[in-house]
Amino acid sequence: MKHIRSQTEIGQLYMISKHSSEQSGGGEGVEVIRNEPCTDPKHGAGQITEKRIYLNSKLPTWIRKFVPMAFYITETAWNFYPYTITGQFKHYCSFLPRFHVKIETSFENDNGCSENVFGDDPTPKDSVCFLDILNDPIPDKHYKKAEDLSNWVSQKTGRGPLVDGWRNTTKPIMCSYKRVTCSFEVYGFQGRTEDFIHRNIRDILLVGHRQAVAWIDEWHGMTLEQVREYERKQQEDTNSKLKSDITCTDSAPPMRPSFTRSISVTDESSLKKMGVKTVDIPGSPSHPSSLKSPVRLNSTPK
Repeated sequence: MKHIRSQTEIGQLYMISKHSSEQSGGGEGVEVIRNEPCTDPKHGAGQITEKRIYLNSKLPTWIRKFVPMAFYITETAWNFYPYTITGQFKHYCSFLPRFHVKIETSFENDNGCSENVFGDDPTPKDSVCFLDILNDPIPDKHYKKAEDLSNWVSQKTGRGPLVDGWRNTTKPIMCSYKRVTCSFEVYGFQGRTEDFIHRNIRDILLVGHRQAVAWIDEWHGMTLEQVREYERKQQEDTNSKLKSDITCTDSAPPMRPSFTRSISVTDESSLKKMGVKTVDIPGSPSHPSSLKSPVRLNSTPK
């Protein structure tokens, strides 16, 4: 199964680089701050990547009113394939408290049938969902006919198209198990923001794994060194494009008034003055604030 794993690793690296490039433009997207080898006493040799993700227009209106035009979050990822960690998302904006997202990934040679692949406390079954890259709907803005796996055929491998029941009949196959934990502790916004984060991560994972398969003829046959070189070139191009766009944005007149005073989004009276409907959420000493139960997302990229 080593060959399958190496294919999946290359496909994932290729997909992430190309997807990040496609999503960058107009002052938004992914800027890579560092991408270098690292080691871990448990997982061995790997790669650490730190990125700034500019995403103002992708935020819901009720969040955009509190953040600056050039808002970004910082993502750090550790890739010890077949185990990866993407997390400790932070932002450095005074208008909102910090929030955290952690995504753990384990690639397994199966079709999603394994239990507790992370080897610790199992995720509650009602918090586990399976992502089907063939049948699950994706947002219309992300749909491309060339990436519809019901029509896709690989010229290099002869694979495709996928048909109903493909998870039980397709060989070779590998499942990407994801465990997602997020926390956004802001009075009146916690639940809806965490739901927004989980929903969008699900869409990103579903679209990304569809693309990893649909683009197989572009990356199949690459070595790890070749895909790392492709990754480096894409990052250079994307960083240059983002810096140019952000410079233009900074020199242009602001599209909305700048904040002239600090505001508190944790104070109930302030929220009501801004027209925000508040709700009671656990936050007292008897109900300490904590991360919501993790959600595990399973997707099958091959």
